[in-house]
This record gives sequence, C-alpha cells and structure tokens, in this order.
Amino acid sequence: MVATGVSLSSWVARTPAVRDALDVTTGAMGLVLFGLSIGSMAGVLVSGALVRRHGARPVIAVGAALLVAGLGAVAASAAGGLTAGVFGGLALFGVGMGLAEVAFNIEGAAVERALGRPVLPVLHGCYSLGTVVGALLGMALTAVDFPVGWHLAGAAACTAAAATWSVRATLPGTGKAQPGDEAAGGEGWRAQVRVWRDGRLVLIGAIVLAMAFAEGSAGDWLPLLMVDGHGTTATEGSLTFLLFAIAMTVGRFTGSPLLERFGRAVVVRASALVAAAGVALVVFSSSAVVAGAAVVLWGLGASLGFPVTISAAGEGARPADVDGTAAAGEPAPAAAPDAAARVSAVATAGYVAFLVGPPLLGFLGDHVGLRGAMIVVLVFVLVASLLTRALEAPKRTVASAGDRTPDPAVEPEGRAKAVRGEG
Repeated sequence: MVATGVSLSSWVARTPAVRDALDVTTGAMGLVLFGLSIGSMAGVLVSGALVRRHGARPVIAVGAALLVAGLGAVAASAAGGLTAGVFGGLALFGVGMGLAEVAFNIEGAAVERALGRPVLPVLHGCYSLGTVVGALLGMALTAVDFPVGWHLAGAAACTAAAATWSVRATLPGTGKAQPGDEAAGGEGWRAQVRVWRDGRLVLIGAIVLAMAFAEGSAGDWLPLLMVDGHGTTATEGSLTFLLFAIAMTVGRFTGSPLLERFGRAVVVRASALVAAAGVALVVFSSSAVVAGAAVVLWGLGASLGFPVTISAAGEGARPADVDGTAAAGEPAPAAAPDAAARVSAVATAGYVAFLVGPPLLGFLGDHVGLRGAMIVVLVFVLVASLLTRALEAPKRTVASAGDRTPDPAVEPEGRAKAVRGEG
C-alpha cells in the first residue's frame, strides 16, 4: 500500500511538468488521464473474479509488476514528449493498480474480520503515507527543476523493490473460493453482480462513489487547481497536494478509535461535512492562502470514506449492532458468506469514482474552470452525508461465538482458528 501511494503521488505531483513537457491543454491532459482510468477500470473489473479463482497473493503480484512497468513507460514517454506513450503507460499502470488495490482490500477485510476490530483505516493510511512521501519528493524535485522522466523512473525502481517484499509477506489463499462455494469458477462474475440486489449495499456503494470521487479529484487535479485556479506556482501547487496527503494520512491513522467510540455512520457523516466545507472554501474563496489551508479539511473529511465502506460491505447483509461493531464483551459481527464478492463490488464502485470521475472534471474545467468544476465534487459529498445510515446494520441479538462461521473466501481457516484460539 505504501509503494502504491508513492508511485501514484509521484505521478500526481509532476502532472504540471508532464503537461508542459507534452505541451497540451487542460482538456487534453484530461484525455491523457483517461489512460489511467481505462486501465484501472479493466483491472478492477477482473480483479475480484481473479482473486476468487487464484487468491489475493498472485493477483497482487501481477498487479505490482504491471504497475511498475507502466510507471517506467510513463517516465520514458514524458522525457521524450510522447503524448500517446504517456497515455499507454498510464493505462498499463492503471491495470496494475486496479488489480492490486482490489486484492489488497479483500486481504485487508480478511485481516479486519479475523482481528474483530477496525484496521482498514490504518491499512489505507499506509497508502496515504506513501502519497505523502511521494508528494514530498515531487515537491522537492519540482523546486529544483529535476527532469520528470528520471524522477518517475526512480519511483518505479523503488516501487518494484517494495512490491517484491510485500508480495512475499502476503498470506496465500485469502479470498480464494473453496470447494462448494457457489461463487467459484464461472459463478464469480454472477456472484459479484448478484450482491447488488441488497439495497443496503447499493447505498454503501453510493457513499463510496462520492467519497472516493472527492479523494480522487484532489489526487488528480489539486496541483493544477491551485496553479490555474488560484495563481500559485507549480511548487506551491505541489505543496498544497502534500498538505492534502498529510491530512488524509492523519485522518486514517487516527480514525479507528473514533469508529470504535461513535460508530461508522456518525463518523462518516461528520467526515463528509468536513470534506464539503474544505471543497467549498477551495472553490469559493478568492484567497490562495485560505484555499490552501482548506485542503486540510478536504483531506481529513475524505480520509475515512473508502476504508469504512469497505468494512461495512465485508460485514454483509446480516443484521448486527447499530454501529456495525459488537458491544463490549460480545463477538464481532460475522462476515457474510459472500463477503469477498461484496468487498470486491464496493471497491470496484469506489475505484470507478476515484479514477474515472476526475478526468471528466478536466473537460468540464475547460468550460467553467477547475474551481467551478469542483462544485460537482461538493454536491456528491453533501449527498453522501445524507446516506450514512446505510453504514449501520439493523439491530439484532448478537450470536454467540459458537454460531460464527468463518467465510473461507475472506477469512482463511487457519488464521480464523488462530485468532479464536482453536488450535
């Protein structure tokens, strides 16, 4: 997760330099970004089914390899001023990121279910920490006018080394369909579609769409938004993205205690309103200083949307405590039998918004400016704040520990037994 964050933020921090190297307009840059969107969508759409067939570990390995190869291609193409090459490299990068990220979320949901406490915010915090590291490096290299091609090539090499270690540390078998599982084999796609019959999951998907859209829009456009919309320098634009990334990191690393105390719905509702306040100040304030400070609110507010919705999806349609966690001394809510398919479906919805939505803002920005285009983000986040009750599960009497049946597709049996002390 850290390596993915470093690689993506290295690209984001240097988007002004890449645009200048390619000599394209904001709208044309949005078209270039569609390479990342197209590749990522291809990756996320097949990742869930591949995990069901092979497990998360090999999918993460293949995704990491494609991610590194794509970033290397972007580096070479940016150095040569090849617009088509940057587009193709971003597409390859996107496929790798889509494959790996969905598989990482399934693995993270398994860890969370096994431990019985919220850890996905911390796992996503590792991704955000990577974006901070990448943004710091990007800001420093932008300030000294370091060649963007060499910068991205170095990021690709570092990501390759980190990914090699990460894959070796990932447990095999997570998310893999077991014999008799109706989602196995050819049923994988149908299982992932079938879970959307649950109305609660549809609302959870709407929340992750909005919150991931808010995160992805900042990730793709914040440096250019500050440069073109508020008249800052490229270095100051990179600094603004760094502030956003730091806020995301802080929000995710501090989110678990808040979730345990107040519950998912309250925390995500408050987060969405904080994010909305930040976006509104960036859009409507005439001061670059105020707008730059407001991205801290934007980052803090957007930080918990993705990991909390993934957690709620993994719990499934089974009723549980009103805040989605067990009361003191009681077992955590059980995972749904189709938890891997549900996590994959919601993660896919999130990545649709994260990766496809922001490039569309580029085309809108050609007509109303990037600041005006961000009003769409503001509306989405405000709508999400009205839907957060879906993150609560209906009240029920919590089943005894003996009634809990681990989902082998999400919670490998050996790990589940170890956590429950059964051997």
